Amino acid sequence: MASRSPEVSFVEVLEAEQRDLYELLMALPPDAWGRPTPAAGWDVRDQVSHLAHTEEVALDTLTGGPRNLAAEVERCGGGDAFTEWGCDQGRAMSPEAVLRWWWEASARMRAGFREADTARRVPWGLGMGWRSFVTARLMEHWAHGLDVRAAVGAPAVDTDRLQHVAWIGVSALPYAFSLAGVEPPARHTLRVELVGPAAEQWAYGPPDATDRISGPAGQWCRVAVQRLRREDAPELKAEGPLAELALDRARAFL
Repeated sequence: MASRSPEVSFVEVLEAEQRDLYELLMALPPDAWGRPTPAAGWDVRDQVSHLAHTEEVALDTLTGGPRNLAAEVERCGGGDAFTEWGCDQGRAMSPEAVLRWWWEASARMRAGFREADTARRVPWGLGMGWRSFVTARLMEHWAHGLDVRAAVGAPAVDTDRLQHVAWIGVSALPYAFSLAGVEPPARHTLRVELVGPAAEQWAYGPPDATDRISGPAGQWCRVAVQRLRREDAPELKAEGPLAELALDRARAFL
């Protein structure tokens, strides 16, 4: 039997994350879609509408369509307005229609990933490779899924898919520092050593790095998507000024 290509397996990981959320949403009664989430001003319907909207824009950004990210942000007059516009679309729809909107948009996005040139950079944010873009969509669904689960009282069970979220959290640190307007300390390098949900050891960065972050992968990933404050992640340990800065400023999303 021929082995699967890495590209196929990345998309399958994304689909597994999305399917977990879909099954949760399918089981919700209509009134649960109005429950507030940890994101101020957003309920469950807003969270799913945001995912549906950004899947559509992500697909056009990947394929060179007219509703690419840069064009849509400019049309809306800025990033915050772009985000709110996606939610506004869903507020005029029933929960059933929002769920269908997101699920069908996600299926088209996955098909787009499978058909795309994996060597081409995608103009999303500062630009991403194919793997980073797939992982960014995985991270986005996982993070907003945490918000939905918190709203409806469904426990979040960490899986080995967090390895991808952890990776993009580390990879996005230069972007996070730039966005925050901070300069990392000169001549410092970082290694992040994490323990996965099944006690796997995950490491990112050079073994001889000057600075080190260590601890549970779930806590690192939640800090990186800003669903957990550093002070609420006591098992994450930082050694060195770059590690301290990374825990303070981590941000894995646009």
